[in-house]
Amino acid sequence: MQHNRVPRETRTMAEHTAVHDVEKPTDLEQVELKKEFIYETDPRITAFSSDEQKRIYRRVDIRLVATLGCMYMISLLDRTNLGAASVAGMQTELGMNASNNAYTIVSLVFFFPYAIFQPPATVTIRKLGPRIFLTLIIFGWGVVMIGFGFVYSWQVMAGLRVILGIFEAGFYPGCVYLLSTWYPRYELQKRNAGFYLIGSMASAFGGILAYGLMQLSGRAGLSGWRWIFIIEGTLTCVLAFVAYLFIVDFPEHSPKSWRFLTQKEADFVVARIEYDRNDVEVVPFNLGTYLRNGLDSKVWGFAWLYMLTTTNTYAIAYFLPIILQGGLHFSTAQAQCLVAPPYAAAAIVMIVQAYYGDKWRLRGPIIVFNCALGILGLGLLGYLQNSAARYFGVFLATIACNANCPVLLTYQSNNIRGQWKRAFTSATLIGGGAIGGIIGTSVFRPADSPEYRPGILACLLANALMIFIVAWLSWKFYRANKRVDAGGKSIEGYPGFKYTF
Repeated sequence: MQHNRVPRETRTMAEHTAVHDVEKPTDLEQVELKKEFIYETDPRITAFSSDEQKRIYRRVDIRLVATLGCMYMISLLDRTNLGAASVAGMQTELGMNASNNAYTIVSLVFFFPYAIFQPPATVTIRKLGPRIFLTLIIFGWGVVMIGFGFVYSWQVMAGLRVILGIFEAGFYPGCVYLLSTWYPRYELQKRNAGFYLIGSMASAFGGILAYGLMQLSGRAGLSGWRWIFIIEGTLTCVLAFVAYLFIVDFPEHSPKSWRFLTQKEADFVVARIEYDRNDVEVVPFNLGTYLRNGLDSKVWGFAWLYMLTTTNTYAIAYFLPIILQGGLHFSTAQAQCLVAPPYAAAAIVMIVQAYYGDKWRLRGPIIVFNCALGILGLGLLGYLQNSAARYFGVFLATIACNANCPVLLTYQSNNIRGQWKRAFTSATLIGGGAIGGIIGTSVFRPADSPEYRPGILACLLANALMIFIVAWLSWKFYRANKRVDAGGKSIEGYPGFKYTF
């Protein structure tokens, strides 16, 4: 592999330009010129046949995507089981009601530390390594979950929810960051969808599991809703020990992972990343350059998009059982079980969109389609009287917001370069999701039950605003790509790199 020497005057010009060009990466990354990779003759690539290459990535998928997906499933189960506990009697036993707004407060306080601690968490995972970092925080929040089962006031539960937010802050952005370092840009959405799909099983079957655990009511003198937290928290602690064995490191360090890739296989994965975007190497961490990534407007465009879609996902996750029971007049058992079918449908749509999104190399149009679907579904849910039509609206709204999550993860990952910028944008993206959680849980007020019209209207507006932001980003990306085609300023400081629409 040949490395071109960079003339002094070229370096000076690049360094000068970086000060004024917020679309480029940090100063330390400005000096690189496009490295010439000849994919067909690179010995790291040709060392393996086509079938062997596929087998390597199947192993990566199993150890990386499946393991992180299972952990995410437990994370979502632990984060969103308040709705299930609510219909199982938690609100009555802890004195939660419309006058003290306790349920909204308990739901809400999780997201403040969850948002604040994400940027330092993505730096920490790079420093400590994924296995140690993720194992510690998973075990920590499992212990907190067990504690939920023994609280006797909603104020104590609110305090524990703050601690839960601190522990969980590093998990999702850490997983998103780790996944984005392993795959070329146009193979990533399928993996993000697989990761999110496995996690979504918590939403699909969490209600059914919660209903089963409710049947333990009276055992050891504890209510059924308490057993939901105790059993699920115990499962989380057990999973932490399993995770320690199976979580893999970043691709360049992956031979150190237990029974995973050889050095030669890791070199093959690294070569493909270098060919795709050449950002495997990690420059020394510098706080100033790390924070200057925030000057790039598209970083905040992605964060806004994720904030708006999670306004919908969290609202549905927290309040759907309550809406089904109070608004659509289903029984407790029916409300718990009817949560599952819309999430199963969302999983199918998610996989289909991931396949064609990678094949067609498109992200934005898929997001817009899902937003339009969400607007239709929320309209049916919020403004019709027929229960069957409203439940169909639940299907459309659930499909739309959940299918958008993996697309947005990939949209962001496809359009940035550099390890620290990737870490920064993973944190800001998921931080935006945390703010979406705050919005989603606060706009559905007990005073608005059982119809929750203001909350549904807020989710409708969120989808409409997403369409506008995607249109703005597409216009921005189109202009930048045309500039590159005309031989103008490079994108992300790397010649030949182009934005993905």
